[in-house]
Amino acid sequence: MIEPGFYNLDCMDGMAQFPDKFFELAIVDPPYGGNDAIGLTDNASMQKQATLRTQYRQFENVAPSNEYFDELRRVSRNQIIWGVNFFDVLGLSGGRIVWDKKGTAFGRAEEAYCSMTRSVNIFEYTWNGMIQQNMKNKEQRCHPTQKPIALYKWLLSNYAKPGDKILDTHVGSASSLIACHQMGFTYWGFELDADYYRAATERLNKAKAQVSMTELVDKPTVDQIKII
Repeated sequence: MIEPGFYNLDCMDGMAQFPDKFFELAIVDPPYGGNDAIGLTDNASMQKQATLRTQYRQFENVAPSNEYFDELRRVSRNQIIWGVNFFDVLGLSGGRIVWDKKGTAFGRAEEAYCSMTRSVNIFEYTWNGMIQQNMKNKEQRCHPTQKPIALYKWLLSNYAKPGDKILDTHVGSASSLIACHQMGFTYWGFELDADYYRAATERLNKAKAQVSMTELVDKPTVDQIKII
């Protein structure tokens, strides 16, 4: 079994290395397929203004097979699966999480399956082209389907418990892994595309370095400690 971390590996090969129900929670954002909201097959050559503006390189947008969902449920006790409205898969009836991103270019909101409830929960966080909820700490995009770190922090706060092991099978931009790192969760992540893996690794390492520097600055020196 592989150690916690981020791997340039096919998620099916990665999940095969784990025993049943090893992960307490899987939070995944697999490709939605050619009929998704933005028709993302070769984004750099799309005719829509929104996709042309981003100029991302070619992105293979093929929805996972039923075997993927079976394996995901095998290795994890609970799952949050983005793009549920695009998947014709048995076993995804149940709770829903709606991310209201106040969007227009790629749709107003996104929907996820949640195995831990049968109700609907809503997270509001603006993510619309150049406009982000937190413009003072604007996130640099490195992936066409990138989601904000704040979304994953909200998911972990509401659906994970301290000590839970977290799985992300399609890491993309590494927002999920950054959230896990900042909140102290042990994670395993997979990204098949080598270029996106390198970009995500760089983003993850920068976030780790920023957290480490903040801890160093906030930590008092010996001279600052008042001995009573």
